[in-house]
Amino acid sequence: MIVQHFFTYFIIRLLCAFVKTSTLRGRFITHSHKKEDAELLPIHRQQTLLEWLKEEGALKISDISERFGVSEMTVYRDVNQLADANRIIRTPGGITLPPASERSANQCGYCLRPIQHSYSVQLITVSQAVEQMCCIHCAILRYEDKKEEVSHVICKDFLLQTTLTAASAYFLVHADIDLHCCRPQAIPFSTLDYAERFQKGFGGVICTFDEAADIILHDRQKGCTCSKT
Repeated sequence: MIVQHFFTYFIIRLLCAFVKTSTLRGRFITHSHKKEDAELLPIHRQQTLLEWLKEEGALKISDISERFGVSEMTVYRDVNQLADANRIIRTPGGITLPPASERSANQCGYCLRPIQHSYSVQLITVSQAVEQMCCIHCAILRYEDKKEEVSHVICKDFLLQTTLTAASAYFLVHADIDLHCCRPQAIPFSTLDYAERFQKGFGGVICTFDEAADIILHDRQKGCTCSKT
């Protein structure tokens, strides 16, 4: 009888120790995720917010705080910057995107930043609708969202400002030049010769539109700077 009681007591102690260890491990993992999110740069949090809004339509400040694992004060700072740039609208206790009818025709259809026409790109759908993008970077991201609906991607030669299709262009990616637009950058050229000459001065990799898309989509995981400069 004594042996049986001792065995039962031993099993209960083992179970208690296991439950306690599992609970501590769960708390550690949750804390690690929150710490990782809290270390995101503001520019990355803001881009993530815009992506969430495109998917969900509206967000509460408290929910954003919980998702990122940061204080609501930090969230409000990010929200204020986006609102000042007219990229979101504040709602009671939350945020949403501006209605399409209220967005400026001079705003990028992907990141909502002002368009500099020398870098602008147009996505033309099979139904002949036209979407304006601020640069090749955003055009590629938007193209990936609705690839089957897009008929043509139209851009401009960086040097000559002549119009060409992205399918026929050469792109210089990772060049050592800041265009003050979204990164990673992809600079379009109408001929391989122009691209190679520019590459000699600024470095980078020359590629086709599809190859540039692969690079940008891959590099985007390290950080995408679709934000107001």
